[in-house]
Amino acid sequence: MSRYLPGDVLSRRKGLVMHRGIALGDGRVLHNTPFRGEHISSEAEFRAGQRMYVTRLDRTQRERALRHAESDVGLRPYSLVSNNCEHTVSRAIGGDAESPQLRAWVGGLAAGITLFALTRHAGVAAAGFAAARTWLTSRR
Repeated sequence: MSRYLPGDVLSRRKGLVMHRGIALGDGRVLHNTPFRGEHISSEAEFRAGQRMYVTRLDRTQRERALRHAESDVGLRPYSLVSNNCEHTVSRAIGGDAESPQLRAWVGGLAAGITLFALTRHAGVAAAGFAAARTWLTSRR
């Protein structure tokens, strides 16, 4: 495990996604979970027996993240769509709550549903497969 500085982003596997938090120093981590919302826990609790990864931030980002943790923690409950662990981390670092993993999952699901709907009609499926074959053979 790499050492980290207070304010760095910590990550670990949580099923199919990465769980993220902000290192606070003294073995404490700010993170966001479904049953507790935004809270501070020990590094061991955050890691939950998993390997932990460190994203080193620049000094300005670390300072901003630490200020956020000191002033804002515990004010927001968990929401998969609007306040998950990535929202907490991105809000602490840059002020805007974003979740790239959630965006990717939603985009993938939408593409899968669209593909499924299109392939339910035999004519559409045949045209799609013919277009794919033409595209693949033209790239050789």
